[in-house]
Amino acid sequence: MAPWPGSPMAEIAAPEALTLRAITLGDAALGAELSRRVGWPYRREDWEFAIGLGGGVVGVRDGKLLATALWWPYGEGHATLGMIIVAPEEQGAGIGKRLMQTLLAQAGERSLMLNATVAGEPLYARLGFRAHSGVRQQHGHVLAVASPELDVGERLRPGSAADLSILECLDGAATGLERGPTLAALLQCGECLILERAGQPVGFSILRAFGRGHVIGPVVAANEADARTLIACWLHGRTGQFVRIDLPFGSGLCEWLEQVGLAPAGDVTAMVRGDLPAASGPARLHALINQALG
Repeated sequence: MAPWPGSPMAEIAAPEALTLRAITLGDAALGAELSRRVGWPYRREDWEFAIGLGGGVVGVRDGKLLATALWWPYGEGHATLGMIIVAPEEQGAGIGKRLMQTLLAQAGERSLMLNATVAGEPLYARLGFRAHSGVRQQHGHVLAVASPELDVGERLRPGSAADLSILECLDGAATGLERGPTLAALLQCGECLILERAGQPVGFSILRAFGRGHVIGPVVAANEADARTLIACWLHGRTGQFVRIDLPFGSGLCEWLEQVGLAPAGDVTAMVRGDLPAASGPARLHALINQALG
């Protein structure tokens, strides 16, 4: 029954429905503002980088950006989802489900991966995602770190765009994913180191500006000793600077990183909808690009 004229109910207008539309580079500044409201210190540049690599949607009302969700294709078989954010005052109204349903439709038949917060995990589980592992973020202001000592026959050299095929080969063996366009973009905006042994590339790592300082990732190597070398090179000479790294659960690097100033800052649950990619090795992923990009 409709409220009678003059009643309190008649004076309260129903909120206008949130409109979903495709995300664009022009949304980066408002996306950064929204992410800061939920405690994620992404910069405008971080949003531009993420939007440029993939696609997704935003939720808007009265010109205000109130929700975001992105996805990034890694070949025709897999994709990862992330930066799924709903403004605090809009949470609990089913917006997250609408965002996710849109991403699922856009991604098609791909198997999908994401890293879920405690708040988001129940929704993702209802949509068919299952937990398979996790990710630990460690960050902080770097303490003094010695330059790593290399064994005979080893060398570290800068990587460049000319090394993209090398990075694709190592990364593909470590992840089972086709991430060439993402690696190419990382080479453009960050710095790369390649570890060689007996003249053959056996690992790499990338450092770039991100969030409150810098992020190290990905780190790809056959073992943790090589991964530590590839990380220590970036930490050496950066005493006092803020650095972040995202590690797969079970990493043996956590304790050492804490000793050099990068303390545990929270865990998320790694989830998949479909099949996990098959990594052939021997290279392994020791640090993610960051939690959203995997």
